[in-house]
Amino acid sequence: MDEYQHLLNELNRTIEQKQPNDVLQFCSSFFLQKLQDERSQARGSSTFSFAPATEDEEMHDEDEERDQIGDLHSLPMVALAGRGRRTSVSAESLQPTSAKDFVKTVIPKTEAQRDRISEAIGQNFLFKHLDEEQYTDVVNAMSEKVVPKGTKVIEQGGVGDYFYIVESGTLDCLINNQKVTAYTSGGSFGELALMYNAPRAATIESTSDCVLWALDRVSFRMILLENTSRKRRMYDQFLSEVPLLKSLEPYERHKIADALEPIQYNDKDVVIKEDDMGDSFYLIEQGKAAIYKKADNGSQAVVNHLEKGGYFGELALLNDQPRAATVVADGKLKCVTLSKPAFQRLLGSVVDVLKRNTANYHAVMKEVNQ
Repeated sequence: MDEYQHLLNELNRTIEQKQPNDVLQFCSSFFLQKLQDERSQARGSSTFSFAPATEDEEMHDEDEERDQIGDLHSLPMVALAGRGRRTSVSAESLQPTSAKDFVKTVIPKTEAQRDRISEAIGQNFLFKHLDEEQYTDVVNAMSEKVVPKGTKVIEQGGVGDYFYIVESGTLDCLINNQKVTAYTSGGSFGELALMYNAPRAATIESTSDCVLWALDRVSFRMILLENTSRKRRMYDQFLSEVPLLKSLEPYERHKIADALEPIQYNDKDVVIKEDDMGDSFYLIEQGKAAIYKKADNGSQAVVNHLEKGGYFGELALLNDQPRAATVVADGKLKCVTLSKPAFQRLLGSVVDVLKRNTANYHAVMKEVNQ
């Protein structure tokens, strides 16, 4: 288990450094790279490069394996314990259209149970990058499994698609019939099954009557997809209300919506400050913000309040002028933001976008010059 923990720690560090948009795909590529490295050492050559693949791509193409793999029987991999043919590692192809029909599962739990589940998944690399709503959906979707003593919950080399958290009881973790660790209340195992359909690396057997919480791969991926699809529609609606961006075509708004970065603030946090330079535009996803401007005597006065769907800092996309006001979080505030360089990489100059609509261009420029 030392090697297993080392791999997870390395993956955690890599995710923190790279901040990938698609965590599941990144994790999949990471472990496939490690698998290929081990095979390369055995063969003396490498044929795999660590690059993201599409979600519905088969990670191992069995039609090509005779050319790339050769005899694998000597490799110490449970997944390769069969004949010379590899087991496919793949994930279901889920489309955004299916997310619209997705009905969230809510399985009743006590507050103590919810706290134990949250604590168990809190530091797990698969869950660390979920937002608050996705996190809640994962906890809600976990189903209770009653397991008698002596039950093999998962078997080494078998294929499974569930991740488990121990509510009560004890279980042993066995690799090649040798005990390597044990799980008690609050422990968890099987998380890689949430990424792809791969052979289990160990056997988990109950040594007492147990109660487990289980989450399947399809539900987990649908939670991610449904939230992403819903937020994209919400951001698209917000963007359509910004005068500066009214000239965007629908597909361009979609590109901007996908590029927005989430950021959260606590009560009284200053988001932007009057007279400071800035290059980012903000949309409020949740919460409220107060707008302050300096009075003639130098004091700060509230001139407006913004709520969900409100926006500020949009002129930073257009010019390099100092901020015209100070924006302060009024309670917990959740925003999404886009910088001027990011906008230009996606769509080019904001001025060019504005000029598509002459009337809107003159209206915006009049506001800028006031």
